[in-house]
Parts: sequence; structure tokens; C-alpha cells
Amino acid sequence: MIASLLLQRALVAVSLAASLLATSAHAADNTLVMASTTSTEQSGLFAHLLPAFTTATGISVKVVAAGTGQAIDMARRGDADVLFVHDPVAEDKFVAQGFSDKRSPVMYNDFVVLGPSADPAGAGGKDIALALQRIAAANAGFISRGDNSGTNNAELRFWVTAGQTTKGAGYKACGCGMGPALNMASASNAYVMSDRATWLNFKNKGDLTILVQGDERLFNQYGVMVVSPTKHPHLNTQAAQIFADWVVSAAGQASIASYTVAGEQLFFPNAKP
Repeated sequence: MIASLLLQRALVAVSLAASLLATSAHAADNTLVMASTTSTEQSGLFAHLLPAFTTATGISVKVVAAGTGQAIDMARRGDADVLFVHDPVAEDKFVAQGFSDKRSPVMYNDFVVLGPSADPAGAGGKDIALALQRIAAANAGFISRGDNSGTNNAELRFWVTAGQTTKGAGYKACGCGMGPALNMASASNAYVMSDRATWLNFKNKGDLTILVQGDERLFNQYGVMVVSPTKHPHLNTQAAQIFADWVVSAAGQASIASYTVAGEQLFFPNAKP
């Protein structure tokens, strides 16, 4: 009888353990990890977008926001299920290396150059190359993110476009996210490049104002990629694909379009049908 009782208890314990494992696996299936850029988080977009996704699908999203370069590295290591960033050159390389089957365009906004309202370098206008030439010539303060982010990589490309091998004595790379870079520029009345969405949601503007905008080269495209299960079989590919499909669907695109700050739309959906 004692042996029978012990056997029953053992079977109950095994059954309970199996139930707990099943519950844990079910919870994991309903959670995905997204590596993304700071602009999607600091602009407030994710606080608006992701609850709509969770309501529609039952899948919760854990966001790790970093510079695009860091986000891509995280996905390359298999530490994220899906990637949502804004550096098409780096994204195409990620796909070419087999870390994702494809990159899908999701939305866009633009970059702007901010600076003190007095504009001591005379950088204001539409031409990004001319603006950077004038900032460098004036040795004016310029805060660069210096973090291999999509914004930082775009900024560096614009310096090359401007033909500037030197950026002036006032150029400083902070190795930081967009919010801290804006804070540094605001505190020191320096120039800085930002995506428009983060700037519009930024609360510590000080004397900074938009000085350069409207150049077609300042176009800022965002894309989504499901990390390849061939490279990393442990990832929650199913949930990642559901997100990637939803964010380019009519519902996801409408949610992006509906996000505004002070009545101004911050991102413009442009997924391909």
C-alpha cells in the first residue's frame, strides 16, 4: 500500500511538472522579443502601437531599444525574435547574410537638423550638405550620437555628401541615444540631427529649433525583419511573423498613421501591398 501511495504521489508530481512546463511554453509562445531603435520608443510610437497589436493577437512584446547597429547585433546573436529599425543599408546586409528571409518596409518620417534659434553658423535652410559645411566652417558645437545607430549612420553619410573630411572643432560624439543627445544639444545650444518624431515628443527643447528640413536626402525609412529560425532555431518565429504581418497590414498601418503629437502625425505608413 505504501508503495502504491508513493507511486500515486510520484505520478501527481510528474503530472504537475508537465502542466507547469506546458503553461510556461504557452506563455513563451505569447511573448516575443523585439530589438528596435530608440526613436520608435522615445517618440512614443510603441506605447501607442503595441497595445493595439496585443489586443488583436494576444501576443505581448518585450522591446529592447538601442541604436540600430546594436539592435541588429542583438538579432544577429539570436537575442531577439524580430527586428524593427531604420538603416536600409545595414538591414539589406542583415538579409544578405541569411539572418532574415526578407526586409519589409513599414513606415517613414524624416531627419531634421536642430540648432539654437539664432543659428550662429547660418546653417538654416533645406540643403543638408550646405548646412553641415557651414557648421564645420564655423567650428560650431554639434552633438553626434556616435553610437552606430541608424540616425548616426545617416548623419555620417551626410558629412561625406557634404565633402567634409573634418567636422569642425565643436563636433562631439556622445556615444548615446537620441534623447541624451538632444539633452546635450539643448544644454549647450549646439546643433544636432534627430528624427522628427523623437524631436516632436522631446520635452526639454530649450532654445533649439528646426533649422534644416525638407531635403529629400533626409528621408528616413523603417523596416521589419523576422530573425531566421535557420540561424537561431530557439526563437519564437511564429509570434515574430505574426507581428511582421500585422504591422504591414491595414490594421497595423492605420494604427501607425493615427499616432500624433500635438495634432501632428509622426510616422507615415508605406508598406507594400
